[in-house]
Amino acid sequence: MRDCVQPINATSQPGTDPAMSPSISGTMKLASLVTFPKHADPNGVLCVYESGKAVPFDIKRVFTITARANDVRGDHAHKRCSQLLVCLAGAILVSCDNGVAVTEFTLDNIGTGLLIPPGIWATQHYVEDNSVLMVLCDRGYEKDDYIRAREEFIASANRF
Repeated sequence: MRDCVQPINATSQPGTDPAMSPSISGTMKLASLVTFPKHADPNGVLCVYESGKAVPFDIKRVFTITARANDVRGDHAHKRCSQLLVCLAGAILVSCDNGVAVTEFTLDNIGTGLLIPPGIWATQHYVEDNSVLMVLCDRGYEKDDYIRAREEFIASANRF
C-alpha cells in the first residue's frame, strides 16, 4: 500500500485573487489533509477514525463508494455538510475548488484523509479499478444541502 497523500496541484482561476477566497469567516476556505492513528503489527494495520480526535466532528453518516478506473464521482458542493474522505483501497484523485483556487490531492492509503468543509466543489477521479472511498460526514443526508449545478456554485461561492 502506498503512503503518499499530498496536494499535487494548486491553481488559481483566471481573474481571481486567492487572498479574496470565499468563506463565512472571511479567510480562505480550503480542503486539508488529516492524519489518522495507525497501528501496524505482523498481522496487519489498524487505523482509527474517532470523532473528536483525528475526525474533527461528530460522525453522523458514513458511506463507501467502489468504482472503476477513470470513473468520476462527486462533482458537487455542500452548503452545510463537512466531509472527510479516506481511500480504503486503490487510488483516487480529488479536485477541490473553493471558487478561487483548485487544489488536487491523491488519496491512496488508509492513514490519511481529506477534510472538505462546506462551500468546496469536490470531484473524485478514480485512478485504479476497485478503488474504495469511505466518506465520514458531520450531517445526515439532506437533499437540499447539495449544490449540483456548477453555475449555482460559482454564483453562490461568496456566501459560504
